[in-house]
Amino acid sequence: MWSDLFFPNNPKRREELIRKSQEFQHVMKSNFEATNQLIDVMNDHLSCSLEHIKLNEEASLQENCNVMIECMHKIQAVVENIDKELKEKLEPTLYEKLQNKSLSTTDFQLISKALKVVCGFATEGSTTLVSLLINKGVILAKITSTFAKIGALTLASVGLGVVFMGVDMIVEAILGRIERDQLEKVLEEYDKALKEFKPASLEYQDSITYVQVKIKEINK
Repeated sequence: MWSDLFFPNNPKRREELIRKSQEFQHVMKSNFEATNQLIDVMNDHLSCSLEHIKLNEEASLQENCNVMIECMHKIQAVVENIDKELKEKLEPTLYEKLQNKSLSTTDFQLISKALKVVCGFATEGSTTLVSLLINKGVILAKITSTFAKIGALTLASVGLGVVFMGVDMIVEAILGRIERDQLEKVLEEYDKALKEFKPASLEYQDSITYVQVKIKEINK
């Protein structure tokens, strides 16, 4: 067995890596689902025409990461364009309040008027969404950066379905591509990536949930 060949004295480590592979699958799927939820909110409240993305287990990990990165760039472009326009149209003090999320009712109304000029319309929901997205910009950039790092891993060229099936399949898939004495290094790289991927993903998903909750509160 591969565990006897590469980890003869540590079967628990093999089990842990399989578990981490399953965690990776869960986080990847959750990120795609969360992104589609954000797309729905933006399409509904900002009249965007962003399309849903789909996790493709027939493709490689790198290809799926590229799908996510491309989508995030489109989302960021919308947010950055609105942010730029608002910065030009709002008084510096008011724009600073927008960034710091310290808006009074009057401030909110003034931003809505500016947003109407920028987007051609403005509702309480769209104004709330824009203010939240501007403040979540760092988190959007962070998850994009994390996907870029994962897409650059040695393991990224392996089919996603293989990654999800566990260590045995991963080892078999990369044999012939790299020397056997490098396999353990690749798996450690995978483990390190997951340690960064999970917290960044949770922060990203929590932010989208927060946006959804606030929009629902406004629409009540």
